[in-house]
Amino acid sequence: MAPNLPACPLLPPSPSLLRHSIPTPIKLQFLKQQTRNATYVLRHRRPYQFTQLVQLSDGSTYTCRTTSPLSLYKSAKDSRNHTLWQPSDKSLRNIEVDEAGKLAAFRERFGRGWDMSDNTTTTEESTTPEMKAEAKAVVEEKKEEEIDPFDSLVDLISGYATADNKNTKGGLSAKDQAKKDKAKKK
Repeated sequence: MAPNLPACPLLPPSPSLLRHSIPTPIKLQFLKQQTRNATYVLRHRRPYQFTQLVQLSDGSTYTCRTTSPLSLYKSAKDSRNHTLWQPSDKSLRNIEVDEAGKLAAFRERFGRGWDMSDNTTTTEESTTPEMKAEAKAVVEEKKEEEIDPFDSLVDLISGYATADNKNTKGGLSAKDQAKKDKAKKK
């Protein structure tokens, strides 16, 4: 609620109280004049460039200017150890490059089942009856492998979902799972 004020009219302050004089109409006209400043043209900033020493795989170095703050860059693959630039180098032409034994580790874990197989053994190539019988056995085994239900990776992964574990609510709690495991052991 607003306080009650006296009902006296407000008077303009006396000229003695004013610090500045009221501008005359001539000064007001001068202030209303239009002025135009120069427009600001945006320019791209050039980033700072550092001097960088690049070391190639064979140990040779060169310097260049770059925006990267690293003072030394060691390249793993460059023009000295890549088949694109050195097509005649026999050490770089290895088709099955096994860097750090990754292929061997994969084969140790998953076996050779995912390797591409050669279907070169046929009964026509065999000359003796024993070799023909052996070749027929190999061909029959390959046909059985082709019918294998875990032929593709998707089938292998989906094979782990069993029918007795179907739970639409989202799974068992740890306590219920422990009880279930104990019941299976007995």
